[in-house]
Amino acid sequence: MDLHLTYTRAGDYLVPNITLEEPPRKPLGRYGLMRKEYLRQHKPVLWARLCTSGELYQHLLDVETEARRQIEEMMPSLAETAGATEDLKARDPLQWAGLMNTCQAQAEEIVLRDLIYC
Repeated sequence: MDLHLTYTRAGDYLVPNITLEEPPRKPLGRYGLMRKEYLRQHKPVLWARLCTSGELYQHLLDVETEARRQIEEMMPSLAETAGATEDLKARDPLQWAGLMNTCQAQAEEIVLRDLIYC
């Protein structure tokens, strides 16, 4: 890789003319932000490498996308195992909602353990 830098004189010093790319405008979701905070606090070397290489946003966006995909993929089987059927939804909506919330929490715990906090 041929790195050709230009410099600007600031007093007695030469300062490299480095500009950072503008971050994309699409905001990160919950899981991307959780991963960002985890990396910043617990994986400082990886955090620094991703920041300096300009790959941080893409990494966080990939984690966000994958987390949502995994949760969406897990929910039907978790709901079926828990017995949260359409019949139950019609008979007892509150029980169905409780079961679905439990399934959602289980799916999120799996994603947090396997994807966010690793």
